[in-house]
Amino acid sequence: MDDEPLEEWARRREQRRPAPGERRATPLGDRPERGAHVDPDTPRGIQEWDGHAWAPAGVAEDQAAAAAAAGRDANARAERVPLPAFGKLPPMPEPWRPTRRFHHPNTPRK
Repeated sequence: MDDEPLEEWARRREQRRPAPGERRATPLGDRPERGAHVDPDTPRGIQEWDGHAWAPAGVAEDQAAAAAAAGRDANARAERVPLPAFGKLPPMPEPWRPTRRFHHPNTPRK
């Protein structure tokens, strides 16, 4: 098995983690989080990263107000997410082909 060293994993993890004080907007309500373009007129909660967890920091009346309250932190988060390396995909396996012909017992043989 190709295990990566713990130091490399920890370095990658730290790059993805938010900086303390960074803000994000999440929709309020019982529905699960979805994209910002879904229901842009619903209220949003503003959360701030305290170094350990996302803590509530305020409420915005819609997506536009939430984006203004979160500031440029959303772009900084998007830049930290690494894109997949397409050259590292495994090779495609050969398709399965039966080694001998299968004949159903209820069909006459030709």
